[in-house]
Amino acid sequence: MKEELQQFEKNQVWSLVPYPHGKKVTGTKWIFRNKLGEDGSIVRNKARLVAQGYDQEEGTDFDESFAPVARMEAIRLLLAYAAHCVYVDDIIFGSANEDLCADFAKLMTNEFDMNMMGELNFFLGLQIKQTAEGIFIHQEKYAKELVKKFGLDCAKPMGTPMHPNIKLNKDDHGRNVDETRYRGMIRSLMYLTSSRPDIIQSVGVCSRFQSKPKESHLSAVKRIIRYVLGTTNYGLWFPKTDSFQLVSFCDADFVGDMIDRRSTSGMCCFLGKSLIVWSSKKQATVALSTAEAEYIAASSCCSQLLWLKTQLADYKLNVSNIPLFCDNMSAINIFENHVFHSRTKHIEVRFHSIREHVQNGNLDI
Repeated sequence: MKEELQQFEKNQVWSLVPYPHGKKVTGTKWIFRNKLGEDGSIVRNKARLVAQGYDQEEGTDFDESFAPVARMEAIRLLLAYAAHCVYVDDIIFGSANEDLCADFAKLMTNEFDMNMMGELNFFLGLQIKQTAEGIFIHQEKYAKELVKKFGLDCAKPMGTPMHPNIKLNKDDHGRNVDETRYRGMIRSLMYLTSSRPDIIQSVGVCSRFQSKPKESHLSAVKRIIRYVLGTTNYGLWFPKTDSFQLVSFCDADFVGDMIDRRSTSGMCCFLGKSLIVWSSKKQATVALSTAEAEYIAASSCCSQLLWLKTQLADYKLNVSNIPLFCDNMSAINIFENHVFHSRTKHIEVRFHSIREHVQNGNLDI
């Protein structure tokens, strides 16, 4: 507890102010947990202080942590960069250089409050296996616990997360199911997507029905979990390679949603041969053409690429003319040809920002 409070003082999480008249003070509470290793053994005793209060607008109690949360994309980027650095180290020194590793550890411990506990193999629920050929990250332990948690550990595994011809809708005449349990399944599966891009689309579709879910929706979620049952050892492979180019792909499922006819944007980004970023998300507006749907998908991908470019700059890597692959020539013409601008005024203005990045040389469509 003392260590936790010292961190708050160092990072200046809060400042004391006079008591505001007529306002209710937000309370706090301590949460004690045991941090477990990959084998289930207790690695560390952890105390966490959280804010506790009542949200008058929402009409619900809340517990909020003061701790910052790391983006999984940043973690995957770091691991992909580490695999590349090991490759460079092998080329320069012939093998992993112990002095270089020691200097890095000293630098990190001086800059940040952290413990050097040997080789990294378990981090934020991700299991990390380092080999001579690269780095493999997976969530096998979490996947097995997830399947067991929802009572499907004895079920028959499925070969795909969702039937290719299924089209989920509101199913107004279907039988209602436990909403709390359904949302718990979705939340658990969403965390599993940190290392499983193969289920991101299916989980995203099922997450659209968290309000008043039906038996048909629950059946689709159970199929995903049964697929996970047979693929608990799946994960991401970051090979040691000399290729360190940032490349991205985008696509769109035109008017694929059966309810509101909105399209779904899909994208993925590779750093060399390492898949580091992916997403599948329903678009906020209804696209009037395939070109518009692809244009919106590419714009969303552009935002991720600009964030990755900033992150790589922290590693002293400057990238430009990032290849962004799109399979719709009409959308590409909108990016590159100002003549098409008059035909695309109905598209939200924020999506036109991608044209500026193309003209400035940040992207190469």
